[in-house]
Amino acid sequence: MSQQRSSYAVGTGLFIVLGFTALAYLATQTSSVANVHQGDSYSVDARFTNIGQLKERAPVKIAGVRVGQVQSITLTPGHDVAEVQLSIDKKYDHIPQDSVATIFTSGLLGDQYVGIEYGSSKQVVAAGGTLARTKSSQPLEEMLGKFFGAGGVADNIGGTYTVKANFTNVGTLSAGAPVKMAGVAIGSVQSVHADPVKLNAEVVMAIDKRYNQIPDDSAAAVFTSGLIGSQYVAIQPGGSPDALKNGDEMILTQSAMQLEDLIGKFLVNGSPSDKKDAGNGK
Repeated sequence: MSQQRSSYAVGTGLFIVLGFTALAYLATQTSSVANVHQGDSYSVDARFTNIGQLKERAPVKIAGVRVGQVQSITLTPGHDVAEVQLSIDKKYDHIPQDSVATIFTSGLLGDQYVGIEYGSSKQVVAAGGTLARTKSSQPLEEMLGKFFGAGGVADNIGGTYTVKANFTNVGTLSAGAPVKMAGVAIGSVQSVHADPVKLNAEVVMAIDKRYNQIPDDSAAAVFTSGLIGSQYVAIQPGGSPDALKNGDEMILTQSAMQLEDLIGKFLVNGSPSDKKDAGNGK
């Protein structure tokens, strides 16, 4: 009997040890613990406005294949941009300079990693160089905004310039909302705050420098995506030969239309068929 108990105890202990070993292996496969660098490497830098939950030793991937890892993450005092240093295997030393580095998430609840999408430049990023084109981690709010039809904001490619606009009502417009022109995202809302002097809302927009020929008499309006979607700023180009410059203010604006206003207009004005009937004396 004692021998059977001893064998049972040994079997139970072995089962527990194997169970913990399996859990440890799975943990290393689903986190950055398994991403220890192997072989020679070179370092390149990338700057992100939001890194989400990215951690050191997180994978760096090209076309889904691991080519390196995140070496360090730092934030310079006085700056709101995270400096991410990537350690990339030397055999992948022909990454074009205009490649885009993006922070992705593995699956729905997995760890985050840096994915590099090749550009078309003939010049490559040298050791110690910088990947200038980046796309930061997307907060859950922006993902929900896309789901409800707001669309994403423009990538921070080549830098941005800022313009201001004042609205008597911005509705639920918030920082991070898209700025669109002809339905295409060209920037994002940088900040929204109340002006204590003008007693209205001042909206600061960061626009991609590629769109630096917007006429300075253009109009800005706060629209809503669909019926219950999030709000965004739409720019209607004007006809002035002069373009908006960094720090300029857009004078022509249209504030957000509240649901109560829409219902009020409908009740007061009536439908087109009502007007037609009234004209016929019916």
